[in-house]
Amino acid sequence: MTKGDADVPKVFYTLPDGTERVVAAEPGDSVMRTAIRNGVTGILGQCGGELSCATCHVFVDERHAGEFPPVSEDEDDMLDVAATDREDTSRLSCRLVLAAGQEVHVTVPEAQL
Repeated sequence: MTKGDADVPKVFYTLPDGTERVVAAEPGDSVMRTAIRNGVTGILGQCGGELSCATCHVFVDERHAGEFPPVSEDEDDMLDVAATDREDTSRLSCRLVLAAGQEVHVTVPEAQL
C-alpha cells in the first residue's frame, strides 16, 4: 500500500488460492473499481459497473455486510446468474461503494465466467 492516510479506505481481498491482497482505495470508489485499478485477479467487471453482468461477484465478510445498502432487486437478479453459487453474503462488488476510512474484507470466488 502506498497511502498512509487514516481516511483512505482499504479493501482486503482474499483470493481463491487463500492469499490476501490489501489495497488502498479512493473514497467513493467501488470495491470492483479498486480491484481493477490495482490488478486484483478474479474480479473482471466486464460491464464496467453498470449492473449488467455478475463478473464482479464477491463474498463480503459478515462483519461488513451491514455497512452497505441492501441488495437491490436488480443486483439480486444478477447474483442468480453468477458463475459461482451465491451465498448469504454474496454481493456484486460494483455496488459496494467505499467511504473514507472504511475497511472491508471480501473473498473472491473461484470463477466469474
